[in-house]
Amino acid sequence: MRLSFKEIITAGMILFAVIDILGSIPIVISLREKAGRIQSGKASIVAACIMVAFLFIGEEILNLIGIDVNSFAVAGAFVLFFLALEMILGITLYKDSEPESASIVPLAFPMIAGAGTMTTLLSLRAEFRVENIIVAIIVNIIFVYLVLKSSSRIERVLGKNGLSIFRKVFGVILLAIAVKLFTANINQLIALK
Repeated sequence: MRLSFKEIITAGMILFAVIDILGSIPIVISLREKAGRIQSGKASIVAACIMVAFLFIGEEILNLIGIDVNSFAVAGAFVLFFLALEMILGITLYKDSEPESASIVPLAFPMIAGAGTMTTLLSLRAEFRVENIIVAIIVNIIFVYLVLKSSSRIERVLGKNGLSIFRKVFGVILLAIAVKLFTANINQLIALK
């Protein structure tokens, strides 16, 4: 096992940008309002398990069920698109009869360990050693856990108006990410046909 500090930092920064938990704070707060509470530990552990599992067997699973990475990313883009619409328009599209599961869907998957994260992990695996990527995942998950845990404190600091503005701004950003993810991958799919 050869750990490389440089690889860990690079992979960690890439994952940090893709996971974008700071940008997801308004969604986290909105999910907490709907579900009553968010199980930060559960969401973080599930997301970490999904990411590590996907790092090892992601491409094989997708190939096995006949789905390519681009199709997977397009599906993820749709989920992000609808989450963004909720944030911008202040409407509720995501309803769950079992509120506790908001910690898993859509928080752990697809928000933290979503299509963008999955495709990034497959790309990182081609460049970096697996053990360095795993350390980068763990560092990111610890940060995600801390942000989820302090989401109510962040909400108090921002206030109701600040939160509303924050939510709409990040809704637009999330919408742009969804559109970018969609266009980049739909072009790949069309090119493959």
